[in-house]
Amino acid sequence: MLTVSSECEKCGICGETCPMGIIHIAEDGPEISFLDKCIECGHCIAVCPKDALDYEKAPLDKQVPLGDDPVLDPLTASRFLRSRRSIRCYKQEPVSQEKLLALLEIARFAPTGGNSQGLSYVVVTERQLMEKLTEATVEWVEELVRDKVAMIMPYAEIVDEYRQTKRDVILRGAPHLIVATAPKEMSSGQSNARFSLAYVELFAPTLGLGTCWAGFLEQCGFSGYPKLLQLLGIEENMAVAGAVMVGYPRYTYRRMVDRNPLQVTWR
Repeated sequence: MLTVSSECEKCGICGETCPMGIIHIAEDGPEISFLDKCIECGHCIAVCPKDALDYEKAPLDKQVPLGDDPVLDPLTASRFLRSRRSIRCYKQEPVSQEKLLALLEIARFAPTGGNSQGLSYVVVTERQLMEKLTEATVEWVEELVRDKVAMIMPYAEIVDEYRQTKRDVILRGAPHLIVATAPKEMSSGQSNARFSLAYVELFAPTLGLGTCWAGFLEQCGFSGYPKLLQLLGIEENMAVAGAVMVGYPRYTYRRMVDRNPLQVTWR
């Protein structure tokens, strides 16, 4: 139920910003027309200039006032975003559970389709399990190579290298892996995980950490490969939605690299 205090000025901002368009201004202030359509995003509470609203599905006391918090200037923000690198060389120093939880605490605030959220995470910290996950993913790739699956054939040499040298071409020797999972019936699961793990990647450098998308393992998980799911302990009703490696970078990058020229079509 939406609670309206005497501070409400009936400005209507809450209704304008409601993504579902279900808030209207009545005689006594804002009211929700269709409770069952509410996605619990909290926009109405967060935007109110008078702190006059409270809502049991997005409580005011769970929201953090922004106040005069500084906003990054464009140059600082640009350099921060451009300096992110995909890390494939890691120190073997383990990351504390506290720092791993800090990454995931930020990840849960990433945008999700219709505020569906719905993600949960498996964090791998055991070296032996990391090695087993690499082996399972390689076996999956080898099966596809034997079946001559077109999309995987360009990577046949990579798994051959693993068999010959035992160099970890899947998880790159990272000490940890974060796997996002979502209910199988959630159509936005993988999209939600993309945003969530992107937050992990962007926040990681502030903790001295590096990350890299675990692309091969991710695709193996998407396929429902039984051995991988069993190793991760994924429940029957859940599916792998994304995966990133995490650890302390072994090297420091000294420059921001260039990318292809921007291509824009204006209409």
